[in-house]
Amino acid sequence: MIRIRDIDHVVLRVADLPAMLDFYCGVLGCRVERRQDELGLVQLRAGRSLIDLVTVTGRLGVAGGAAPGRTGRNMDHLCVRLEAFDAAAIVEFLAAHGVAAGELASRYGAEGEGPSFYVSDPEGNTVELKGPPTAPPAG
Repeated sequence: MIRIRDIDHVVLRVADLPAMLDFYCGVLGCRVERRQDELGLVQLRAGRSLIDLVTVTGRLGVAGGAAPGRTGRNMDHLCVRLEAFDAAAIVEFLAAHGVAAGELASRYGAEGEGPSFYVSDPEGNTVELKGPPTAPPAG
């Protein structure tokens, strides 16, 4: 039987690696864990998971076709579970980094219903910032 615990990693094909590193490391607090420049791959630590950034011009990225953009994406969204969730503080922090937070809403996730915002990274990928559950998952 297969039992999934949580997200291991997400791979994003990127056109502007410095902007993406600034967003994921500088704004969201990830850190570079491993680089394989010969492949065009940078792996970021995001809590217990990884976010892999693959440059569209690198050895791995070329195989994926056209670069991501507003009209063609490689993913719907990535959801990251935050340790603490102070909505006002998050909005203020994001604004200080030039990032607009979407509407605060209660959404269902792996741990149940809870607060979240959607934001966009520099290449138009949607990232959901999710807080702790306010209700346990059904079932």
